Amino acid sequence: MSSIPRLPTQSLHYVRRFAGTANRGKLSDVTSPAFDAVEWLTVPDLVEALGVSQSKVRRFLEERHLVGIRRNGGPLVVPASFIRDGNPLTELHGTVIVLSDLHFSDEEILTWLLEADDALGVAPIDALWAGRKAEVRRVAMTLA
Repeated sequence: MSSIPRLPTQSLHYVRRFAGTANRGKLSDVTSPAFDAVEWLTVPDLVEALGVSQSKVRRFLEERHLVGIRRNGGPLVVPASFIRDGNPLTELHGTVIVLSDLHFSDEEILTWLLEADDALGVAPIDALWAGRKAEVRRVAMTLA
């Protein structure tokens, strides 16, 4: 009789950190009308805008303080609206975690954040900028 190997117990932190990473970094052919109106920043643009190293920018992406995609075979890009006063928009992190926990891909997260939502009356990113963090996360949780 063979024994089944046991996997180490995974902490909630591990699950949150790596939830949805299978889709992260893949080439995106997503064509959302909301994407056309967005100003996109590459990693070098983010280094300049945030005043940090490239490794710190990548850490922001890994830790879900920022979310980006590769569009049409191009470099990784992040919406400029995710940056406020030289820092990642603080309200974004928890919202991205909620959507990641719901198994949204990065493309789906960006689409939801950038497209107008009927329940909010505006795009969720605009509601976050307006200080409506709790409302945005409540609406996000109903997507399950």
